[in-house]
Amino acid sequence: MKLLGLAASNSRRSINGQLIAHAADIFTTEIEPGASAEILDLNDYEMPIYSIDRQNEGGIPAPAQRFRDRIAAADAVILSFAEHNGTYSVAYKNLFDWASRIDRNIYQDRPAVLFSTSPGGRGGAGVLDVALRAAPRFGMDVRAHLAVPSFNDVFTDGKCVDPETSRAIRAALQSLRG
Repeated sequence: MKLLGLAASNSRRSINGQLIAHAADIFTTEIEPGASAEILDLNDYEMPIYSIDRQNEGGIPAPAQRFRDRIAAADAVILSFAEHNGTYSVAYKNLFDWASRIDRNIYQDRPAVLFSTSPGGRGGAGVLDVALRAAPRFGMDVRAHLAVPSFNDVFTDGKCVDPETSRAIRAALQSLRG
């Protein structure tokens, strides 16, 4: 099984990136030993801000197709959303907008687990709600979702140190098994 991970943040020190790396490690070592994981860096998919004028003038930028190709090559997807003013980060939304112009079924019916995290007590629950409402329209088969609050209290050195949160992450990832 091939797992694809993405932190929907362009921060190089993203806590959502740390969550995705941790989840991918758990999946490939404990839940589905022998599975492989590829973690995408949103910074590798920078493009001009989407507009119909840009699309009509220059077509779809190559990074949008590369993103869709990475999804097509995966058996399952895990995403963790950074919350910017209650919704997606601009970097993710732009990639999402461009990729949807190729085909609305961006996630190609791949099983997915959606996460969000933040330093605050809601753990990015607002953006997770937005993502869950949109998921079916864009070909995402959401099997589980989890908002991880108070990231700096439950993670140390890239690992979850809170037993309850750790159990919840593992339970969410179990949903991706055959």
